[in-house]
Amino acid sequence: MEDVNVIKLPVTEERAPAKKKARPPKFNARQEAQTRQKNVRRLAVLGEEDGSVKLLEELVFGAEDELVERLVEQEDEQQDDTLLLQDGAEDSGESDAEDEARLQRQPTRGAAWVDEDDELEEAVDMKHRYRKDLIRGEAESTMTKQKLQQRMREQFQRSMGGTPSWAESSAVKKRKKERDDEDDEEDEDEGDDLLRRTGNFVASPDSLPSGVLRMKKCLPANSARPSEDRLTTVQFHPSAQVVMTAGLDQSVSLFQVDGKTNPKIQSIHLDRFPVHKAQFSQDGETVIATSLKNKMFYLYDMMEGRVTPVHTVRGLNEARVKEFSVCPEGGALLLTGTNGYLHLLTLKTKEVVRSMKINGDISGVAFSHDGSKVFANSEEGEVYVWDMRSSRCVNRFTDDGCVKGTSIAASPNGRYLACGSQSGVVNVYSQEACLNSANPKPLRAVMNLLTSATSLTFNPSSEILAIASRAEDEAVRLVHLSSLSVFSNFPVSKKKMVYRASCLDFSPHSGFFSLANNKGHAPLFRLLHYKDF
Repeated sequence: MEDVNVIKLPVTEERAPAKKKARPPKFNARQEAQTRQKNVRRLAVLGEEDGSVKLLEELVFGAEDELVERLVEQEDEQQDDTLLLQDGAEDSGESDAEDEARLQRQPTRGAAWVDEDDELEEAVDMKHRYRKDLIRGEAESTMTKQKLQQRMREQFQRSMGGTPSWAESSAVKKRKKERDDEDDEEDEDEGDDLLRRTGNFVASPDSLPSGVLRMKKCLPANSARPSEDRLTTVQFHPSAQVVMTAGLDQSVSLFQVDGKTNPKIQSIHLDRFPVHKAQFSQDGETVIATSLKNKMFYLYDMMEGRVTPVHTVRGLNEARVKEFSVCPEGGALLLTGTNGYLHLLTLKTKEVVRSMKINGDISGVAFSHDGSKVFANSEEGEVYVWDMRSSRCVNRFTDDGCVKGTSIAASPNGRYLACGSQSGVVNVYSQEACLNSANPKPLRAVMNLLTSATSLTFNPSSEILAIASRAEDEAVRLVHLSSLSVFSNFPVSKKKMVYRASCLDFSPHSGFFSLANNKGHAPLFRLLHYKDF
C-alpha cells in the first residue's frame, strides 16, 4: 500500500545516446573514372539521336540554307501575285457583287466569348409604356429580345433616314467612297456640258408631299392686341407682310408678320359697328368692312389713314349689306343680297351696275381665277355658274348628295371647285367639269367634318384646301389636293389651340396659315415646305 503523504518527484526520461555525424566518404579515383566514362557514353547516344533528327529535318525541309532560299522565293511569288491582282482590278473594274463575294470568302473571326444565357429566347413585355410604339398589333404582347432589337434598329434607321455612317462596316464605307468618286467624275462631265450650251436650266420646285404637313406653331398673329370678342375675319395682305384681323369688338387691326413678335401696326375702332366681314381691296390699299345688321359699310384708306362710311348705295334695295366678295379685276364688289340676288357694286361711284338672281337663298360665292366666271352656291344644294361680262347663267348643276349648301371656293389655278354642305361633307370637283357638265361627279368627297362646313379656302399654289366648321372646337382640316387626302397632323389632338374657326387664310406664297376663332385669337402657323411669305 502506497503512502499518501509521500510526494512523488517527476520521473526523468532517459535520453537516447547522441548520434555521431557521418563523415564524408573518402575520394575514390577509380570509381570516379568509371562514372565519367558512363556519362560520356550517354552523351554519345544523345548525339546520335540528335543527328538522326537533324537528318530527318534535312530530308523533309532540306538544308538550312535551302530552307531560307525557299522562303524568300515564296515571299517574292506572293508579292508578284498581289501586283497582278491589283493590275487586273484596275483593268477589268470589278463590280460590287464580286467585291462582296471576295469578302464573304475571307475567314471571319469567331467570338472571343460566348455566353449561354444570351442564346436563351427571353420574352419581353411589350405593354410597357416605353415599348408601346414598337408593336404592330395586339398579338405582339410579348416579343423576343432578338426581335425587339431588330424592331428598334428598324425604327432608328427610319428616324435617321437610313443607316448612319458610323454604323456601317468598313467594306460598305469603302464601296460608297468609290461610288461617290465615280459620281463626282460624272458631275464634272455634266458641268462641262452645262457650260457648253445655253437654255433654261431652272427647274420647278418640288411638289408638296402628302401624309404629314411640316409646320411650326408661331405666336398668334394678333398677340400684340387680342380681340375682346369673337374674331370674324383674318386675311393676309396681297403684297405686304401684313395680316388683318377684325371681329365683334368693333375694331380692325393690322399686324406685321414675322412669326416671333408680330408687332401691331395700326388699329381702328368703328363705333357701334361690330365687324362681320373685312377684306383688302385688290390693290391692297383699302379695307372694306361690313356689319351684321347695317346697310352702311366702311372704307378704310390705309395710304391716307382715312375711314369713310358709305351710308347709301344707289340702286341697292337691300335692308343690310353683310356678305360680299372682292372682284379679281379690282374696283368692284359683288354683294350677296336676299332672295337669291347678287349685286355688282363699283367702288368708284358707289352704285350698283347690274344684278343677277338664282333660285333660293345664296350660301356662298366664289370667283374663277381670271374673274370671268362666278360660282354661286344656293341653300337648296344647287350651284349656278354666271358669266360676269354678259351677266348670263352659263351652267347649273346639283351638288352631289347635298341637302343644304353652306360654302363654296374655287382654286387659284382654275383646276378645282369645292362645295361645302350642312352635313359636313365637302365635295371637290374639277372646275372644267363644272363649267361644261350638267351633272359633274366629285373627284373626292371629304367627310372629315361632322358639323356644317362653313369655311373653305385654297392656298395660292392650289396644293392645300383648308376646311372648317364654326359649330365645333378643333373642326379644321387641311386637304392635300394632289392625292385628295387629309393631312394627319393637323390639328394637334392632344391640345386645343384652334377652337371654333370662322375664317381661314394663307399668306401670298403659302408660307403662313392663320385662322380666326371665337376666343379672340388668330393662331398662326409656319408652313415649312414653302420658303417665302
